[in-house]
Amino acid sequence: MFFGKKVTGPAEWLLVCLGNYGKQYENTRHNIGFMAAERLIDKQGLRCNRLRFRALTELIEFGGARVLLMMPQTYMNLSGEAVGEAARFYKIPSDHVLVIYDDVSLPLGKLRIRDKGSAGGHNGIKNIIAHLGTDVFPRVKVGVGAPSHPDYDMVDWVIGSFSAQERKIVDEALDRALDAAECIISRGVTEAQNRFN
Repeated sequence: MFFGKKVTGPAEWLLVCLGNYGKQYENTRHNIGFMAAERLIDKQGLRCNRLRFRALTELIEFGGARVLLMMPQTYMNLSGEAVGEAARFYKIPSDHVLVIYDDVSLPLGKLRIRDKGSAGGHNGIKNIIAHLGTDVFPRVKVGVGAPSHPDYDMVDWVIGSFSAQERKIVDEALDRALDAAECIISRGVTEAQNRFN
């Protein structure tokens, strides 16, 4: 796995990792994006603690590009506010806004790479689409599974914590998600789809 380093200069890509801030959400399904960002930062020995564009940010080299790693601090449903602000500031086209997030329609640990598409019921993605004005931006969806019973409240499910056994699967999926993100940036979405879907 290639991990970058801290750099200077204008960002060429946004790597947006979705989640909800606060200790109570740290190990929850909806925070899979934050977990990916934390894994990336830990392995690089960097910190993502600069508050800018209503997000914790760090400018890194990743996939051969200058990438602004973002963890929006707006709560999930308003993530587009942070993303839109950063994209406008750096004049980054939507096809260089890469989002890592949870997907309840995928089995736990399964990845799905897309270059565009609807929100699929994910309010964070819905808000990003609204603020970018397009649904054409690459995504790495990480499966968190669905509740076993149809009457189970979906909100309770996504803010529920992973078990220790599930967390092992999640950790492996996070490594693959970061590999997929690096591949999208360096080689394109099609190559990443062929390798990781």
